[in-house]
Amino acid sequence: MLRTLLATTAVFCSLGGAGFALEKSEVVATYADIAEAGYADSLATAKTLQDAVDALIESPSEETLAAAREAWLAARVPYQQTEVYRFGNAIVDDWEGKVNAWPLDEGLIDYVDASYGGPTDANELAALNVIANPEINVAGKTVDASTITPELIADTLNEADGIETNVARGYHAIEFLLWGQDLNGTEAGAGDRPWTDYANGDDCTNGNCDRRGDYLKAATDLLVSDLEFMAAQWAEDGEARAEVTADADAGLVTMLTGMGSLSYGEQAGERMRLGLMLNDPEEEHDCFSDNTHNSHFYDGKGVQNVYLGSYTRVDGTVVEGPSLSDLVAAEAPDLDSEMQTRLDDTMEALGAIKTAAEGGFSYDMMLERGNEEGEELVMGGVNALIDQTRSIERIVTALGLDGIAFEGSDSLDNPNAVFQ
Repeated sequence: MLRTLLATTAVFCSLGGAGFALEKSEVVATYADIAEAGYADSLATAKTLQDAVDALIESPSEETLAAAREAWLAARVPYQQTEVYRFGNAIVDDWEGKVNAWPLDEGLIDYVDASYGGPTDANELAALNVIANPEINVAGKTVDASTITPELIADTLNEADGIETNVARGYHAIEFLLWGQDLNGTEAGAGDRPWTDYANGDDCTNGNCDRRGDYLKAATDLLVSDLEFMAAQWAEDGEARAEVTADADAGLVTMLTGMGSLSYGEQAGERMRLGLMLNDPEEEHDCFSDNTHNSHFYDGKGVQNVYLGSYTRVDGTVVEGPSLSDLVAAEAPDLDSEMQTRLDDTMEALGAIKTAAEGGFSYDMMLERGNEEGEELVMGGVNALIDQTRSIERIVTALGLDGIAFEGSDSLDNPNAVFQ
């Protein structure tokens, strides 16, 4: 039911011949409601992952490792749909690196293949392997790592020595611990960590199985606590909800900033076009599990959710309400139709990538130099995202909003800089 609010921000529309006043603040409230539901689903699926990780550590086997992997994949579905909230919401952007930072120098955490190399000038901790070393040296200080805890990961290891690729926490650290390195390059195949990396006694492979389990549990517990924090920010009395709903026009700016920045600079640029330019599977978003096709798809879905004011929860229920689409349709019906078409085109292009990957043509294979089919699929997504960003820019103008700047990417704005 529509909330009764001051009519000073009302846009008058018609529905079935009956007039009603659509409040901008109601549109922003729907946005906050979808965030609340999306982060609640992210938390719930992370808790399911937590249970699966506990089962793996308690009873290591092919089956329990497979179950933990499936739980991780399921947890990504609602979380990726929340990424549209990162840009424009300072609370989310400041927090996001705790849960979804990438790429990471995985040698910080655990053993890696010899081809990975050792410390580099850019990161002397790139092969630290805290799992194998109960005492480590970070930034010139000796650190007791004999007990691996969430606090050790959060306070000492993550972004150790101020280096962003020292990612020690979040979905991708957990992903690495479940799958291991993907050593297949642009050939078929994801990481293939054996379940015996968590086995007891003589069955343990690659050493330190107990500490590996400790790290996996600590990282998963930390992910759950991080998501508990963000879910609370969007609850009825949450700070993120209060900030975005305090001013209707500012709330609309936040919504459109998130949509445009994720569509353009982040997804079309940094997550898709850049990897294709470099032909580098290390630029995949979910590179250990070969799940990047789903991450891209659900990022796109999140943008569509915000515009249409509708989100389908993990349990199948739908959270919906007055939307940006309603607001734009009242001001410029043709522009609303254009935007909906652009969103559909994007989801079709991202869906084609998803379908191809699920059929055996994985995303890292698409990045191979000279692979025309892969380039066509990836660039289909990139171009659709760019087109929808142009429509978002027109919506900003149509709604008379100011103060919006979308994130950019050298891969789109200054391609020569990528190779410098």
